[in-house]
This record gives sequence, structure tokens and C-alpha cells, in this order.
Amino acid sequence: MKLTSAASGTFTIAPTPFHDDGRIDEGSIDRLSDFYGEVGCAGVTVLGILGEAPKLDGEESLAVASRFIKRAGNRQVIVGVSAPGFAAMRSLARGAMDAGAAAVMIAPVPSLRTDDQIVTYFRQAVEAIGGDVPWVLQDYPLTLSVVMTPAVIKRIVSENPSCVMLKHEDWPGLEKITALRNFQKDGSLRPLSILTGNGGLFLDFEMERGADGAMTGYAFPDMLVDVVRLSKDGKRDAAHDLFDAHLPLVRYEQQQGVGLAVRKYVLKKRGLLASDAQRKPGSSLTPAARSEVDYLLSRLARFDKRAAL
Repeated sequence: MKLTSAASGTFTIAPTPFHDDGRIDEGSIDRLSDFYGEVGCAGVTVLGILGEAPKLDGEESLAVASRFIKRAGNRQVIVGVSAPGFAAMRSLARGAMDAGAAAVMIAPVPSLRTDDQIVTYFRQAVEAIGGDVPWVLQDYPLTLSVVMTPAVIKRIVSENPSCVMLKHEDWPGLEKITALRNFQKDGSLRPLSILTGNGGLFLDFEMERGADGAMTGYAFPDMLVDVVRLSKDGKRDAAHDLFDAHLPLVRYEQQQGVGLAVRKYVLKKRGLLASDAQRKPGSSLTPAARSEVDYLLSRLARFDKRAAL
């Protein structure tokens, strides 16, 4: 089933599992996929920025996406297809959709600077992949260095009917969510799903500003599912209490350069990854860092038993 602007809930960002020697670990893909379904994720996003997509060749990218899609059952899978050139983007996008993906996700190339350059880039990207492919606009200026104002996002969405979702990762970004929802209130922006990233760092208030859910890869996606659900149910204090208990680990995982290593280490401790290896070039945690993560888990377990690893 293709993604629509009505999508909501938690679409976890899946890491790409590797064996210690760098081979793709299909068994861990299956465990991750099953776990995401068990904890209530509405969908999965693969080959994102922390999915180590640039370390895969085209054939491997499609193989990883296809494995997640096949295992997901009735859960929707979004495939990151961002690439320096449109030929590679089109090839993976069409291949993923043929394999059963719900949508693809596209991020801007870092060289874009002006509003017109940004709008033109996404217009050309849609021409490349085809207007029949639903897609997610990734707004992540902290990493990609491309700043998209609410007005520019409105232009992109208005010009491209196949854009059905915004992955919102600006920081600070709460006012951006409000601005986009206000556009919808005054009728100048059509319906658009907004899921938020940034490791979940601001999820508690993003939900209150009008986000439809989360799209990020924190090592406890079950927490993200619960916070989204509690927020939608109007249980504000319960949502904040759970979020606050996880916040020290969320913050630690958000560190540039080591965040993926932290995430994979915890997922391995949870029994979901056979190895916490990254494909080279990659990083690993020092003994001191592992000790710090273990300490954070022990403190979290006092509130959330899922962290008692």
C-alpha cells in the first residue's frame, strides 16, 4: 500500500546490520523487522542517513530494501533514495517501488543554497523518479546544510502532488511545525504528514505542535511508539514522564560521529543485532563509552524495565 498524507505513528529508522567482516546481515534484518512490528511501529524507513546507505552499492541497497519490505508484512516501508545523481536515484526508487515499498525519501544535495535552487532540485528529482512515486521530503539542515523555510517547503509540496510527507529534522524546529500547520489552517497548504527525527530529541513538544508521529532511529523505538500514542491520547504528563526518563540516553546517542555506534551497541544488547559493526569507514565505542552507555541503561531501567539489559 502506497504512503499517503494521512500517515501517522512511528516509522522507525532502521540501521543496516553488518557482520563483523562487513557483509550484510540478513538474519538481523529479519529480527529488527519482526521487533518493529511487535512494538507497534506503523512502518520502517531504511537506507537513511544513519543507515550507512553511501557504503552500499546499488545492488546491495536494493537487496537490503527488498529484505525489509518482504519481512515487513502489512507495515509500510519507506526507502531512502538520496543520491548525488538522478540516475542512481531513479534506479533505486523504481526498484524499491517494484519490490513493494510504500514510498521513497529524498534529501537535498548539500550544494543547494537559494530557494529557487532547492525548489528546482526537487522538481527535477520528481521528474527523475516519476510522478507516480509517493515521496518524503527530508529537511535536515544540521547535517545537509540546506535551509528550507516553511515557505519553501510549502512551494515544494504545492508543486509536487506526489510529496506526501515531511521528515522534519530542523533544530530549533518547533516554530516550523506551527508555521506549516498554520498554512494548512488558512488553506494555503494541502494535507501533509509530518514525522519528526533528530533522534527523538524534541519529540515530546513536537507532538504538541502538531506532528503526526516520529521517524527516527533511537535504540528504543518502543519508547517512541508509546510517547506518540500517549500524546495523541492527551496523556501529556505520562508522555513527558516516559520521554524524560529516556532523555539522557537520547542525548548521548545524538552525538555526531558516535551516535550510530551507540545505537548499534544498544540494539545488540537488546538481542536485535548480531554485531554492532559498521561498514568501513566507521566508528566503534571505546571501553569508556560503553561503560557510560551501560550506566545510562541501568539508570533508565529504574523507570523503564525494557532497559534492564
